[in-house]
This record gives sequence, structure tokens and C-alpha cells, in this order.
Amino acid sequence: MTSLLTRPAAPSAGPPSLNRPAGRRPLPQGLTAAIWATSGLALATGFLTDLGGARGFGLAWLIAMLVPLASLVFEGRRKATDRFVTVLVVTAFMIAVIPLVSILSTVIAKGAPVLSAEFFTTSMRNVVGEGGGIQHAMLGTLIITGFATLISVPIGLFAAIYLIEYSDGGPTARGLRFLTDVMTGIPSIVAGLFAYALFVLIFGEGIRMGLGGAVALSVLMIPVVIRSSEEMLKLVPNELREASWALGVSRWRTIVKVVLPTALAGIVTGVTLAIARVIGETAPLLIIAGMTDSVNTNPLDGRMATLPVFAYSALMNPGVPPQPSIDRAWGAALTLLIIVMLLNLVARGISYLFSPAQRR
Repeated sequence: MTSLLTRPAAPSAGPPSLNRPAGRRPLPQGLTAAIWATSGLALATGFLTDLGGARGFGLAWLIAMLVPLASLVFEGRRKATDRFVTVLVVTAFMIAVIPLVSILSTVIAKGAPVLSAEFFTTSMRNVVGEGGGIQHAMLGTLIITGFATLISVPIGLFAAIYLIEYSDGGPTARGLRFLTDVMTGIPSIVAGLFAYALFVLIFGEGIRMGLGGAVALSVLMIPVVIRSSEEMLKLVPNELREASWALGVSRWRTIVKVVLPTALAGIVTGVTLAIARVIGETAPLLIIAGMTDSVNTNPLDGRMATLPVFAYSALMNPGVPPQPSIDRAWGAALTLLIIVMLLNLVARGISYLFSPAQRR
């Protein structure tokens, strides 16, 4: 009797990899790591020595191109193409990151030695040469930006609510979206000229006040708040609105109790981005808010200094000797970066605390 038991077939080696043809072996991991490490070392050498950043970057890129070349030898054309695209993506990332790192390192290196308690607690009133600080500019920046936020957030949020909750996509909504897109791209100096022309009609020629600067910044903030808030409100599921309406809740109460709390984290993030967009503006504030060396906390009375305008004035009119004024400009720039960083940290904290996942 012939046995029905047969010896099992030998296991198949399986089909070759889609990226690596049959007969090819993978690129050694040690070789890949060595090439990338050498490329990074060449990049660092270019920035830290007299070789130069551009030359170092070019040398690092040429070394990194050895990865797809080695892959072509070991793994074949398809895998080499994949690794070549990876090198291009990493190169694009480095091109975007290197200027940012260079700016941050330069501002920190030149601005950090200036920072001190005296620098933050004194103004430039009656100061010639060394000494003085940015107290008047810091207060002016916070006051003007605060008033601009108070103007922009209600207008922008209510406009976004109208577009999402009340409009039916008619001509009014389309016109508002078109004007918002146009306002998003207007030059900042146009906003300053608009605010100056408006306040000249009310107060006369030569007017300079902090409230005018807040109005100019609000012209730049409002379209950003509208677009960001609109996108966040779109993300709220319609099922939540319909469930609220099914319970007999009115539309405005549904918006206040359901829609806005759900989208609150994204709205706060959008508002913070709008603040970061305008807090460093110089041209509109130079036109309407002006510059002063004294502390002025009244936005309705006289000129008011801000950090961007202070840094610009310190560089354009350094005085004699010029170095102390230039150092104060770097310190003001670093302070502005710190304020923007703190705003982003606050926005992330609020976004985390008020996200729907945290409220469950």
C-alpha cells in the first residue's frame, strides 16, 4: 500500500523584493550610517571653520549622494531611486532649517549678553551712549498688540461663525471670503497708511497714538483670525449640531455650548498665530504709533514705542558711540523672539487643556 504521507516540499525563498531584484543583496547598514555621519560632519565643519557654510553644505550633499550610488550597486535601480529621493527630501529639509538655526543662533549670541534686570526695567529717557533699556518698548508692544487682539478676535470670530453657521454660500459669503483672501496678502505698510488716514480725518494732521497702531495691526489680524476660525469650525461634526437641535436647543445656544467649545483649541491656536503674525510689524507702527524714548501706557495720548520700531531706530540712528545702540537693538530682537515663543507655548497649553480628548 502506497503511503499517503509525502515529504513536505522545501520552503520557497519567496518572491524577490519589489525594490530589490533577485540576486541583489541589501545595502550594508554600516555603510549607510558611515556615509550619513560623514555628510553631517562635513556640514558641521563648513559652519564651524573657514570652509564656509555654502561650501560645507555642498560637500555634505555630494557625500550624501554616495548613498543612492552605493544602493545602485548593491540593491538595483528601484531602491537607488528611492534613496535618491530620500536624499533630496533631506536636502530640502536642511535648506529650510539652516537659515532658521542661523537666525536664532545669531540673535541669541548677540542679544543674550545685553539682557539684564536693568535692560528690562529702564527706558531710554535721557540716556546717551551706554545704559538704558527697553521697558517703554516692551510696554508699548504689549499694549498695542493687546488692543489689536481685542479688536480683531470678536470681529474675526463672529465673521467665521456667520460663514459656517448662518450663511448659505450666497453672494455675501463668497464676497466675504474673497475680501478676506485679499486682505490676507496686503502689505503691512498699507494697513499703516489706512490707520493714519483714518485718524487724520478724526484728529487732524500729525496724529501719533498707540490706538492707531492697534487699528493698523487689527487690519492685518482680522483676515487671519477669520480663516483660521472658519477652518476650525468646519471640523466640528454636523452630528453634534443636529443632536443639539434634536433636543430643542436654539441655534445660537448650540453655537455657544457645543460648536465653540469643540473648536476652542484650534481657534486659540489661530488667534495666537495671528498675534505672532503682527507683533513684529514695523512699518505700520512707525507710521501711526511713532517712536518715543519715554514710557507711555496711554494708547490715546501721544507716541508709543514698540520693540520692532525700537530695534529699527536703534540701528538706523545709533548715535555716538554706535555699539551700545546696536547691542540694544539685538537685545530687543531677542526679547521679541522670547515673547513669540511664550505665546506659542501658551497656545499649545490651552490647546492641550481644552481639546475634546482632555475634557472626556
